[in-house]
Amino acid sequence: MKKLIFGCLLTVVTFLGVAAHTRQPDGEKEFKKEFLNRINSVRTKGCTCGVIYMPPAPPLVWNDLLQKSAEGHAWDMSNNKYFSHTSKDGRSMEDRIVAAGYSIKGYKSFMIGENIAAGQESIEEVMDGWFKSEGHCKNLMNPAFKEVGVAENHHYWVQDFGARESFSTEQQRLIKSGRLHVTEVPTASSH
Repeated sequence: MKKLIFGCLLTVVTFLGVAAHTRQPDGEKEFKKEFLNRINSVRTKGCTCGVIYMPPAPPLVWNDLLQKSAEGHAWDMSNNKYFSHTSKDGRSMEDRIVAAGYSIKGYKSFMIGENIAAGQESIEEVMDGWFKSEGHCKNLMNPAFKEVGVAENHHYWVQDFGARESFSTEQQRLIKSGRLHVTEVPTASSH
């Protein structure tokens, strides 16, 4: 049985202590390259997600921290035989991503998202499924997302998205001088 579930965007801090080992076809470099090529070829053209046209979006770049989070969740789902954005120990997608080191600290904005799938046997098959699913497709085409990390473990697939915006040089100067105070802003969510 093949499954697809898309995720939401959130913000919480927890520590992830899972040693992840994923199986990636044809080596890690080719795995990353194939995912980025498939995602960005559609993003540059735009596409229809369900009945909603999503215009072209800037290309995504690979982020190793998002990949680390994806690896941990793919490994956990595979090892513990479940399929969910919520880990069996109660951790959310946000908990896992932040614990992998992808956090808001030092940035003025922060956004994350996640697609998961199970049963697909190739990058082509899982990407086709995600693009045919309205919610997954919207995550893939979301112009706010700037980075991605993906992992697969025994046909459990996790695709984590992120976007962080740095403070400007002037904002950094004001923060350092104490004239600008930063408070954590809630993260947007998307299903």
